[in-house]
Amino acid sequence: MKEDLIKRFTSYVKVDTQSDESSETCPSTEKQWTLLRMLVDELKAIGMEEVTIDENGYVMATLKANTEKDVPTIGFLAHVDTATDFTGTNVNPQIHENYDGGDIVLNEALKVVMSPKDFPNLENYKGHTLITTDGTTLLGADNKAGVTEIMTAMHYLIQHPEIKHGKVRVAFTPDEEIGRGPHKFDVAAFNAKYAYTVDGGPLGELEYESFNAAGAKITINGNNIHPGSAKDKMVNSMKIAMELQGKLPPQEAPEHTENYEGFYHLLSFNGDVEQTKLNYIIRDHDRETFNKRKETMTSIVNELKEKYGADNIQLELNDQYYNMREKIEPVKEIVDIAQQAMESLDIKPIIQPIRGGTDGSQLSFMGLPTPNVFTGGENFHGKYEFISVENMVKATQTVVEIVKLFEQRA
Repeated sequence: MKEDLIKRFTSYVKVDTQSDESSETCPSTEKQWTLLRMLVDELKAIGMEEVTIDENGYVMATLKANTEKDVPTIGFLAHVDTATDFTGTNVNPQIHENYDGGDIVLNEALKVVMSPKDFPNLENYKGHTLITTDGTTLLGADNKAGVTEIMTAMHYLIQHPEIKHGKVRVAFTPDEEIGRGPHKFDVAAFNAKYAYTVDGGPLGELEYESFNAAGAKITINGNNIHPGSAKDKMVNSMKIAMELQGKLPPQEAPEHTENYEGFYHLLSFNGDVEQTKLNYIIRDHDRETFNKRKETMTSIVNELKEKYGADNIQLELNDQYYNMREKIEPVKEIVDIAQQAMESLDIKPIIQPIRGGTDGSQLSFMGLPTPNVFTGGENFHGKYEFISVENMVKATQTVVEIVKLFEQRA
């Protein structure tokens, strides 16, 4: 299994699948099709059935039941796209056997070194086989590790028909990193009662709580006049934007929050005297507090409209996803099964809220309750991203064990 995981993973990450928020197509980038079509071919080759890919790039396949029991159909999902934060072009994965716990030179020429001094989590991986970047790209473990582990688990179950299981559905999807992963996902066609995204981080992560999320786009119009004759005429849109930012609680930002604490996050600030655009995300686990945060943003904008003119400031505020706990708690047994699966493999479950969202956040509100399990990766979205192959084995085994437990409980 270890060699299969390495072979699959390193082949997947070499395919550039970065998504693009500015694109209106689905998938948002043509290059995602390359890996999606590769996965279709591989699913067929390993013996999966009902393998499909639709016009929006959603890949689905079936592992047919081999038991007489009435077992609910479960699904496993992973996304193929990589983050927009850092380049995913020309990924060159590096394999480090039997990691000794010291510095890892990712790129000698560029002097890029991953050190336990900066990343103490490396101390958990002595003796492991680690896969890293070459210091110039992200790795793509988010979420090609999940793709790899689901594919390997299905192949393992096909090769071991003595393991009894119900019907299993798998899906590989585009555009999760730009928040559009489930937007065109056909839940009815997937036809599973429950599902799991394999999209978490370190060993043992098990998540069924996410943020409630909204995006706020603000456009501020000013009036640019030659500075030599600007008195009582110039309106500097950048200064209004700074005034707006200054009215938000300074401690309620990502760099000052943790656990269940929500935030306002200024993603981008682009402008000049004539016009400035701000892009925020608003996050909170509690729905009531989330709504209050949106009210605060709206109130600040309205206050500035009164001061500078209603036509000069526009706010576009849209909900993005909600805390999946609302939909998963009524069927909490699916979390319990994942926890039992991990414990049976001597994995300590780490049940904690996601300070973000997965496709499961949206899928759960589309009628498919979908908690999230670990992949084994760390330091996602940058050049210091890495993954333990041993923990990829554990993630694959967890998928297999979840499948077994559903059959045993039926």
